[in-house]
Amino acid sequence: MKNKPENVENYLNTFSSKFDRNLVDLIPKSQKISSKLFDAMHYVIKVGGKRLRPIFLMEIAKILGVEKTYSFRTAASIEFIHCYSLVHDDLPAMDNDDLRRGSPTCHRQYDDATAILVGDAFQSLAFEVLADKKTHPDPGIRCSLINELAKSSGSNGMVGGQMLDLEAEKKKLDLDQILQLQKLKTGELFRFSCLASCILSEKLDEIRIFEDFASKLGLAFQIKDDLLDVEGDEKKIGKKTKKDSDRGKETLISLLGKDNAKKKSEDLIFKAIKLLERYGEKAKKLIELTDFIISRNK
Repeated sequence: MKNKPENVENYLNTFSSKFDRNLVDLIPKSQKISSKLFDAMHYVIKVGGKRLRPIFLMEIAKILGVEKTYSFRTAASIEFIHCYSLVHDDLPAMDNDDLRRGSPTCHRQYDDATAILVGDAFQSLAFEVLADKKTHPDPGIRCSLINELAKSSGSNGMVGGQMLDLEAEKKKLDLDQILQLQKLKTGELFRFSCLASCILSEKLDEIRIFEDFASKLGLAFQIKDDLLDVEGDEKKIGKKTKKDSDRGKETLISLLGKDNAKKKSEDLIFKAIKLLERYGEKAKKLIELTDFIISRNK
């Protein structure tokens, strides 16, 4: 019997609250740093989030036997990258959003220049955290993590996907082009989240399995996000909906239709869960979180 979505959401909320408290502690605070910059970075964390990338990383780490300190710091690095991307995406030159999770976006709460610097600071901090020997005593492992996160977040990953997304406005895309856009924009950060623990545990034979898992998970997540943009409740989601259609963006929803897109996401999650069954009871919570990806309402 499947676990109820509200039970998974409660687990996720408990994780997020604890994770965020520790995340804030990693933000440098000294006389050298502007109090406004620190406050703005703290504000972005305080606004909150699902913290899906960190929780997937840390749940996989449990399965593979990774020390919690190592998995937390690596999870923090991916969330700092995610925070930087959201702050920059919300700017007027990008998506021009006023709300993020029901609160004013960083540039609305402060100003555009501060938001740009906050994003820059989060990006740098992500790699600073990974490079520290507290993340893992083996410098080779730390370098591998840095390399993978740089690839996942840069021009061949998230940033490249965001550029394709901007270029996609008022432009016809076929299925392969949309899948490539989503793979880069969303899938690459999920890829890092799912393979990082293989690197930390030195169980490199597991990478193929978790890369396959991540590709299915990331696409299912994006389909659900697109569905929420079409039919979600703005108050629950905490941001404006129907943005893609207003901008003339092609998505899997516009190409396949809502019913076929939902079926596609369900099939992806079914196959992702099948990949986890080999890990038995240790994967129980990860399977519940995977199923929650398409049952969430925000």
